[in-house]
Amino acid sequence: MLRAMSAQLVGQFDPAMTAYMTETAELYRGVFATTHAATVLVDGTSRAGIEAALVSLVEPGQRVLVPVFGRFGLLLTEIAARVGAEVHVIERPWGEVFDVEEIADAVRRVRPHLVAVVHGDTSTTLAQPLEGLADVCHEHDALLYTDATASLGGNPFRTDDWGLDAVSAGLQKCLAGPSGTAPVTLSDRAVAVLDRRRSIEAGLRDASSRVVAHPIRSNYLDLAMILDYWGPARLNHHTEATTALYGARECARILLEEGVDAAVRRHRLHGGAMAAGLVGLDLHLFGDQRHRMSNVVGVEIPDGVDGDAVRGRLLTDFAIEIGTSFGPLHGRIWRVGTMGYNARRDTVLTTLAALEHALRAEGVAVPPGGGVDAALEAYGVAA
Repeated sequence: MLRAMSAQLVGQFDPAMTAYMTETAELYRGVFATTHAATVLVDGTSRAGIEAALVSLVEPGQRVLVPVFGRFGLLLTEIAARVGAEVHVIERPWGEVFDVEEIADAVRRVRPHLVAVVHGDTSTTLAQPLEGLADVCHEHDALLYTDATASLGGNPFRTDDWGLDAVSAGLQKCLAGPSGTAPVTLSDRAVAVLDRRRSIEAGLRDASSRVVAHPIRSNYLDLAMILDYWGPARLNHHTEATTALYGARECARILLEEGVDAAVRRHRLHGGAMAAGLVGLDLHLFGDQRHRMSNVVGVEIPDGVDGDAVRGRLLTDFAIEIGTSFGPLHGRIWRVGTMGYNARRDTVLTTLAALEHALRAEGVAVPPGGGVDAALEAYGVAA
């Protein structure tokens, strides 16, 4: 991927560049498991993809329903409010997810224009089930948008099978790339909304150009114009981030070469071994483990332990970084990722051995070799 990003730059309308854009869009259809023609990259971090989806699909005053079960659900509520939506929130305690029927009941009650839900919320390390939700959304003429930043490529995710209308993601999690690019895919239902809001900017208009009184409130994140840029019209919008596109293209190519289902199985295997190893260190996993993401696990910091000190030892002594969390979970749990290139056996075993050392250095009595032994057992290897 880094080699791809070092390739020679070409102009944004060079035939080679437009061909790369077309090829990259097709690759991401495979990543998203969709046939959506409207599959593009937004130049910006994953948050840019979220904002692009919400500002483009939601007009001021329209109702948006957000099921919140962690920090990133709260982010969706904030962005929707800034867009000018009438935001309705339902909540579960951090560490739980919703039964799909709970969300469906809220859709029937609120009658939103759009439901915005996080698939995998890394703040809690849990994944929200989505199957069946689109049926009730579409029954009540609601769009279903999903933030798949932290889950795509490492957890089961089926855009078309689940009936999702809009999905945005990022590269820096299971896709094993740098932040700075946000893949987005949109259903025909979502594109129809964009078509109604499309307004060609002044410097590009001709006599036949569509202009509306109340256009999408962001120019840069206007998905209608971005689709015109990525589509056959090649209508100038921004200058495509060439190097970032090279990297995004390679991330998708590598994933599809492995096979999305194979990558999901790999993340499940190594994520499961990591979870088993943490339990083998007599640590307690956080949250409803029936819905744990394959690529990250939350673990409760033992009483009396300085969580930041343990994280500091891991980083200083072993060059291994684990995360804390946010809000009510800050300082209460660590989040240990096993994703992308690092979803492999040697990183799991090394991290567990290093964590055992760091815990002992902080005075925590843990079973000698307990983490590594439990992980090996999960792998089916005699310790």
